[in-house]
Amino acid sequence: MLELKEVSFTIQKDGEEVPLVDRVSIAVPKGHFMAIVGPSGCGKTTLLKTIAGLNPESSGSLFWENRNLSEDGDFDPSEIGYVPQFSIAYDPLTVDESVEAATRLRVRSRSTAELDERIDRVLEETGLSPISDRQVKVLSGGQKRRLGLAMELVSDPKLLLCDEVTSGLDPRSEREIVRLLHDLSRKDGRIVLSVTHSLSHLELYDSILVMHEGRVAYHGPPEQLTHYFSVNDTEEVYPRIATQASERWHSSWQKHRASYQKMLDRNRAKLIASGSLHVPPDEVPADVPAPEPADDEAAVASKPAASVPRAPATVRTPGFFSQFATLLSRRWRIFFRDRGQVFLQLAILICFPILVTLFSEKASEPIRRFSDTRQSDVFAEIQEQQSVRSDQAKVGSAVSGIIMFQVVLLSLMGSNNSAREIAGERPIYEKEKFGGLRPSAYLASKVAFMSCLVITQSLWMAFFVNFFGPFRGDFIQHAGFLLLVNAAMTMICLAISSLMRTAEQASLMSIYLVGFQLPLSGAVLALPERIEALTRPFISAYWAWSGSVEALQTQVHDAVKSVVDTGLSAQSACLYALGAHIAVALIAAWAGACRPQWD
Repeated sequence: MLELKEVSFTIQKDGEEVPLVDRVSIAVPKGHFMAIVGPSGCGKTTLLKTIAGLNPESSGSLFWENRNLSEDGDFDPSEIGYVPQFSIAYDPLTVDESVEAATRLRVRSRSTAELDERIDRVLEETGLSPISDRQVKVLSGGQKRRLGLAMELVSDPKLLLCDEVTSGLDPRSEREIVRLLHDLSRKDGRIVLSVTHSLSHLELYDSILVMHEGRVAYHGPPEQLTHYFSVNDTEEVYPRIATQASERWHSSWQKHRASYQKMLDRNRAKLIASGSLHVPPDEVPADVPAPEPADDEAAVASKPAASVPRAPATVRTPGFFSQFATLLSRRWRIFFRDRGQVFLQLAILICFPILVTLFSEKASEPIRRFSDTRQSDVFAEIQEQQSVRSDQAKVGSAVSGIIMFQVVLLSLMGSNNSAREIAGERPIYEKEKFGGLRPSAYLASKVAFMSCLVITQSLWMAFFVNFFGPFRGDFIQHAGFLLLVNAAMTMICLAISSLMRTAEQASLMSIYLVGFQLPLSGAVLALPERIEALTRPFISAYWAWSGSVEALQTQVHDAVKSVVDTGLSAQSACLYALGAHIAVALIAAWAGACRPQWD
């Protein structure tokens, strides 16, 4: 049984406490299907999130099977299913792949056969078997709602919470979804709570909870709803509620609560006596005889499959490596099915190195050395010195600029790799985390996926520019710094993505970050020393550029130093700085991934 005792949830607004859920007390037995209705903004979804544990109750207590959730911990992920208003599936995946991924993330299976059996059963229950090979993006609204339900049913939850799963559907689809929820409530004593704004198909519910300004205005049988509010039709209930303050409705309800609870108990007893509802013996009212147990298999087989309770099985959450493998496999599948993303990555991979070589002509010119033979003509010697210094200036400036160009382009690649990676799928991630997904497995899968992109992009840039371009120095060291700056910027933007609430915010912040890399590095224009000392530790582009310059041949290195005076750092310092950037970014990304950001 689920029981709420004087549960409230308040927020601070203008220095005052505002109750969004105010002193709600209800008891919901096993096998019960309840609708939570009310005008917009009355607290329906807030109440559902409070029950789910997404909103911590400000006062009162929630009990689940005689366990005080406020004191003894929240629901086990396998005990509860939550179907939000938004889609919790990725568009490029098929229905079957979506349900399979949800099963692998939430249920530890002993064998492939057991996994397949669970998936097939859930698809059959929700009527999705005929369209299991369709991609999510081509499903109708009603089919997406069914898919959301299927992805929650994989763990056989005893409490199923549905938030506006019928909104935006046509009348036929709406009735089919309500009928499906009704049937699900009859399985294994499952409690189903459905938030809805619609007052259609109320006859399919066992009880109706009417909310008004965060308070309970009514909780009783659907057939008594119009009588209680003194209206002729259910469509008149909302206008009728608006005629009085919520406190008056709540006070009125408190007076009549006991009599309506007796009606609910009588209706429940009839369902149990008729065999329409099967519940554990301890849930059967004292005045209702328990159904006679079946003596043979034929009697059991004669019962409707939907009403025969299965033996409870313990559902265990998969381990870190299982979740990691599932997430990484799913991410690659989504990547290769997104043709736009694949094309963009290929275009960047091909065009950026070519763009670098187009500006490398001056950097490829030879640098003449000072002659060892002293010129007899002083004017000729001065002219030679000027010519050598001119060569140094041209080549040094060009090489410095080309290296920084590479660094900035790889920083841009890193931003493109991860700016939207977490923020873009935040609702789905939060939902999966609610279902038992480990943040460590999630973050590790993202790092593994993007590491493949970083290695490919960085090494290809280094190989291409080394073969066709002007770089003259230690290739391995230069490639290493290009890889590190790409990795640093990728992880920093991943951290931004995990900390921001929306993909748009994350993208904008990442663009600003990359845009400031070039001027703040000091590689083009030297900054004032005071500003430079403050900004340099945080600029990944500076450390990658500086380390790559130090890897140049002596003559080219001297040429760069002759035109750029930015306090070039030792290679070891550059390695440590970029390593620190990556480490700090991963810590920030971990903090953002662990922090609840349910909208």
